[in-house]
Amino acid sequence: MKTEDLIENVFLSTNDFSVTGEDFQLLYNEELEMLVTHPQPQSLDRYYASEDYISHTDSSRGLVNFLYQRIKKHNLQRKVKMIESFANGNKTLLDVGAGTGDFLVAAKESGWTVKGVEPNPTAKQRAAEKGIELETGLQSLQANTYQIITLWHVLEHLPNLDKQIKSLSSHLEDSGILIVAVPNFKSFDAKFYKRYWAAFDVPRHLWHFSRTSIEKLFMNHSLKVVQTNPMVFDAFYVSLLSEKYKSGKQSFVKGFLVGLWSNIRAWGNKEYSSIVYVLQKRH
Repeated sequence: MKTEDLIENVFLSTNDFSVTGEDFQLLYNEELEMLVTHPQPQSLDRYYASEDYISHTDSSRGLVNFLYQRIKKHNLQRKVKMIESFANGNKTLLDVGAGTGDFLVAAKESGWTVKGVEPNPTAKQRAAEKGIELETGLQSLQANTYQIITLWHVLEHLPNLDKQIKSLSSHLEDSGILIVAVPNFKSFDAKFYKRYWAAFDVPRHLWHFSRTSIEKLFMNHSLKVVQTNPMVFDAFYVSLLSEKYKSGKQSFVKGFLVGLWSNIRAWGNKEYSSIVYVLQKRH
């Protein structure tokens, strides 16, 4: 479905709270149970032009950044453990949206042959300093296939979504594993903060997924969801940042409590703030 067909289906209006302050709308795609950012800028470069855009830096400045870096170190161990559980013979890994390369460093240390994609030059430079050379985009890769491809909070940033999924599938071995982590707009913290929910992050996040939308989008490319895992720390981090957007000040206690309640609610309905989807390529 084209964006122009969704214009009247406005889910909510929000802003770019982190860089420009510009207004955007989230349009609801009923068929896919997905939200679409509108308008989608032709060039997104200036929306990433911030020293505070954390996935392109290794900054620990401020409470939110400090917590992010501590959680990142913990999550690296969990991510490597996850891919190890799917290892089968030749351990080849492609990480799309590799940021500053920390995950690839950890995977390489665990015996994986690694390759990464990252368009941001600052992040690429930081990765190079760690011994990880990254490609600019999927189009820069040769016709190689990989046992595992990962996108940790990246799919929501990619334009031309269906084309990108097709390309990812083409780089995946038969029976290979695609791991996709994305925010979930049906979580409690998303419903609580509404337009201030930090994981909407417009316009850098072009798409906003539900469990249904992930299943339907990838099904068209012979990729089936075989497992889902919660990212419980995301509820706390996102809630802390959402509190800042909503009130203009940092409220650690309230953000923590909202994140905690979101996770408690998700134990029952599985609608966590962020979800890791494990998909397998079928012949």
